[in-house]
Amino acid sequence: MDLTFASFSEISDAVKSKKISAKEVAAHFQKRIEALDSQLNSFSSQNPEALKDAENTDSRIAKGEDVGLLAGVPFGIKEMLCTKNLKTTAGSKILSNFVPPYDSTVVARLKKQGVTILGKLNQDEFAMGSSNETSFYGAVKNPWDVNRVPGGSSGGSAAAQAARLVAGTIGTDTGGSIRQPASFCGIVGVKPTYGRVSRYGIIAFASSLDQAGPMVSSVKDAALTLEVISGHDPMDSTSSQKTVPSWSKNLSSDVKGLKIGVIKEYMKGGLDADTEKTYSESLNTLKNMGAEIVEVSVSMTEFAVPIYYLVATSEASSNLARYDGIRYGYRAEFPSLAGVELEDFYAKTRGEGFGKEVKRRIMLGTYCLSSGYYDAYYTKAGQVRRLLTEQYLAAFKNCDVILSPVTTSPAFKIGELVSDPLAMYMNDIFTTSTNLAGLPGMSVPFGASASGLPIGIQVTANHFDEQRMLNVAAALESAAPVKGKKPHVI
Repeated sequence: MDLTFASFSEISDAVKSKKISAKEVAAHFQKRIEALDSQLNSFSSQNPEALKDAENTDSRIAKGEDVGLLAGVPFGIKEMLCTKNLKTTAGSKILSNFVPPYDSTVVARLKKQGVTILGKLNQDEFAMGSSNETSFYGAVKNPWDVNRVPGGSSGGSAAAQAARLVAGTIGTDTGGSIRQPASFCGIVGVKPTYGRVSRYGIIAFASSLDQAGPMVSSVKDAALTLEVISGHDPMDSTSSQKTVPSWSKNLSSDVKGLKIGVIKEYMKGGLDADTEKTYSESLNTLKNMGAEIVEVSVSMTEFAVPIYYLVATSEASSNLARYDGIRYGYRAEFPSLAGVELEDFYAKTRGEGFGKEVKRRIMLGTYCLSSGYYDAYYTKAGQVRRLLTEQYLAAFKNCDVILSPVTTSPAFKIGELVSDPLAMYMNDIFTTSTNLAGLPGMSVPFGASASGLPIGIQVTANHFDEQRMLNVAAALESAAPVKGKKPHVI
């Protein structure tokens, strides 16, 4: 078994049968982090207790205990998810000293199934960004070309996974933050149906949009991880009561007779030549496998980006109001607090603690929620969001899944768009609709650009129809031209 590229099942089976210890697996990947991450900056911190945690798994196996589906599988966790006794900063200076006293539900469920947490992964500050250039820890590099971005906001997760510094990673997706970096880095990234995965212990960006999901190397590993982290959680009132299916056991690449929807509004151009070619090849691949390609209309997608930025910034403005430097987190220094007005204390702390992009979005959101503008912006965005969702539901009456590009182009160069926020926001044109409608969506690596950069394809399904989405992704994965190709940093 080549441990670096082994699947979750291969690692777990080998650990359980004592062919290799969980400690040896963890040590193997720790050496890879030490050797390679200086080129990528994907880890923001490592878990000093990782080997001890792996030893604990080994001792439980020796006692004959059930150690779970993912015994000994090493994971990296995005900075947005709370990890007990392990620093969780959301990539921000304002939380640079925050060590949670508890695990998020996602992390707790991974640990219950035997996962070893190797460390925390770099990200755009508070998940606000599409390039991983807004992090307090500095930009993450793409392992396919270190002069290019890995995507955002889960860029650290995507880069670490693509370079196999870990066996698996977790990201979060508010408007494409799992799928876009997955596409840029040539890995599988899944955003589940809203409510499928608990948000408890995930630092909030936009509560009605946020979802955590797997960022891994294969569709089967994604299905397995999703089984572990999904399910109702009494700590999150928005989590679904629906039973979690055995997606990995029911995985099938047979798409014969399935109707693959193409949104006609997405076909107005705007794609670069390599992305357009890859998308066309993906449709032909499914057609040759027996699927039927049908055109559907979701006209409200034209407004998806503005709706998203009204909703997301408004909710961010509300959620980030809690970071005041009083109870926890960064606090600005004053010669003396005597006579300092509270407003001045807040202004200095938050001014120093938040980065430029986060401040921009807080100001946008505060404006949208302010008296006299609330109905014109936030309320109106909610109404149009509802119409968008209804159009998707109507489209799914005519097709089984919807296939689309993930982004308009492969990974762009570091620094290329960072000074143009509007151009950066348009990066989310194909991904934000899924979050607004609460639908499951994923990116599966399929093609490559002329210069060898990976290009993913997005599969979107109806609410709670992850199985069909994963099956179509498995079909694409089996025939992907990019299959077997590896990044430069590996």
